[in-house]
Amino acid sequence: MDDQKLDGLLEQLHKEIEGIDSVDEKGRELLRDLSADISVLLARAEGSQPAPSILQRIERSIEHFETTHPDLTAALSNLSAILSNAGI
Repeated sequence: MDDQKLDGLLEQLHKEIEGIDSVDEKGRELLRDLSADISVLLARAEGSQPAPSILQRIERSIEHFETTHPDLTAALSNLSAILSNAGI
């Protein structure tokens, strides 16, 4: 996947996160961390790679939102797969 498509996916995910209004405290914390990670990914310097903690937060978020926010979970799963396929 080229950078433009990845950026589009990250923008979509960021909008999905911003649209969530009813979450518990753990969910708010996960969303806050994910939002920060996405901002870092969007502003990344060319050739840099995200820290492994980003993938861990994505996985924790998928587990937490799996039943309550299926659209967010699908977007996170897609992002995780793309990053994994890219060797990140």
